[in-house]
Amino acid sequence: MHPFTLPESIQARVAARCGTPHPFARLDPRRTALVVVDLQNGFMRQDVAHAWCPMAEHVVPAVNRLAGALRRAGGAVYWIQNTFDARCETEWSIMQEMATPEARARRAAAMSEGTVGNQLWPGLDVQPADAVVRKYRYSAFIQGGSDLPDRLRARGLDTVLVTGTVTNVCCESSARDAMMLNFRTVMVSDGCAAVTDEEHRASLIHFYLQFGDVLTVDQCIAGFAPAEERAAA
Repeated sequence: MHPFTLPESIQARVAARCGTPHPFARLDPRRTALVVVDLQNGFMRQDVAHAWCPMAEHVVPAVNRLAGALRRAGGAVYWIQNTFDARCETEWSIMQEMATPEARARRAAAMSEGTVGNQLWPGLDVQPADAVVRKYRYSAFIQGGSDLPDRLRARGLDTVLVTGTVTNVCCESSARDAMMLNFRTVMVSDGCAAVTDEEHRASLIHFYLQFGDVLTVDQCIAGFAPAEERAAA
């Protein structure tokens, strides 16, 4: 996984604004959703990927561990499936204009519904009670991206833990938009993967400074515990 530690100077700035360096260290798991972004063959299997992220495979055990802990504590798990369809050519035409014809063709071939690339990574611990949500933009929370916000609110979930790939694109854009829609939002530092350590680090720091919290898997799991158990620990 990416080496990452929040710089003390950055934590001090957040603490000065929030009164604590970790505003969401305490989590009510019954109101919390784990949102796993784009851990799919199209980003993780080099032979079918249109945008390969080698680090993504290495965060899967951490994501599975967090998913299991949250389920046991009463929370919910949502697997986000980046999907290309005809609407992406018209309703999101700017993105198409920013790619070469070859890049557009690779994305369509890798991420269209029914393709191997569109499938979730086989090493993920997807359980029958979990939800799989198709996403048609970088962000799972922006209008036109998916129906995830409505699904979360329907279940009384107001806190999201963001994991997946890549940290600085679909994960960060989803996390920022979640906060803008009034969800308590955490980016899980060892549950996200980027193409480089530098991109991963910059993304987490930028998000943490203004939009939400950055915690490790262990910190999230510790935050699920009742207050008296945290005090004893």
